[in-house]
Amino acid sequence: MSSELLATEIKPTTEGRARKSGFSKEMRKNYDMYLMLVPAIVYYLIFSYTPMFGLVIAFKDYNIFKGVWESDWVGLSNFKEMLNFPGFYDMVRNTLVLNVLSLIFGFPAPIILALMLNEVRQKMFKRVTQSLLYLPHFMSWIIMGGIIYNLLSPQYGFVNMVLEKLGFEKIFFMVSESWWITTYVGSGIWAGAGWGTIIYLAAMTAIDPSLYEAAVVDGAGRWRKIVHITIPGIMPTVIILLILNLGHLVSIGYEHILALQNPMVGRVSEVISTFIYNVGIKQANFSMTTAVGLLQSVINLILILGANYFARAMGKEGLW
Repeated sequence: MSSELLATEIKPTTEGRARKSGFSKEMRKNYDMYLMLVPAIVYYLIFSYTPMFGLVIAFKDYNIFKGVWESDWVGLSNFKEMLNFPGFYDMVRNTLVLNVLSLIFGFPAPIILALMLNEVRQKMFKRVTQSLLYLPHFMSWIIMGGIIYNLLSPQYGFVNMVLEKLGFEKIFFMVSESWWITTYVGSGIWAGAGWGTIIYLAAMTAIDPSLYEAAVVDGAGRWRKIVHITIPGIMPTVIILLILNLGHLVSIGYEHILALQNPMVGRVSEVISTFIYNVGIKQANFSMTTAVGLLQSVINLILILGANYFARAMGKEGLW
């Protein structure tokens, strides 16, 4: 009996030492790779995790002269003020509408574009096309906004000039609410589709070439190879990126909205990010806008957890 007891005590200790020695061996073997991670870890610690302590402002009547910790504690008052704020629900609705439309039309765009580029056989044409498609991603939204305003101008815009030549009436894209939403979604696709193809093209390179060779032997054309080999081959990447995109349904970029927003379309263009800027920065209501940001983060977390759960339940690979 005593020998069995001794064995049970020694076994966990032996396993612990084995794990520790395995970790030490891994660190010694790939120390240079782990050193390369240090700048990224430091970056996220300083700019992502440390500022999270500031979320306590959402539960306080924050005073910049008293500081975060000395300000008066008000509990959930800021959240009540947020829910009773005029136009709050319209702002949430606008954020969801723009994000859902961007997801429906914008998410498939880089996939389709990557599939098309993957079928291009002339290397020079492919490289030039990719460079032109990547270019909008590196341009500021202020520059992009200026280009869009000039292209869609009812007086001298290229698009309206073409419409007039074809016998159609001019369209006031930037002052019509429905056309402004279309412009917002379309400009987002223009700016992000080319850059998004990089991940999918990289995923395509991991597909076994012998599968395509076997398909050719079986008489499959390009379309069948795309449907039965390429798309299933990149599906794990598609699912992971879809989960990540679903986790941002309540978040929306401020620069994109700012570049296209104007008073004529304020009813559909006022979103959470502009609300935080106008109320939090301009009016110095830091407590309530921190509460909005906290609620936004919690909803995004629930969405990403739910999307990952359903992906795993359907037998697909999730984030974890």
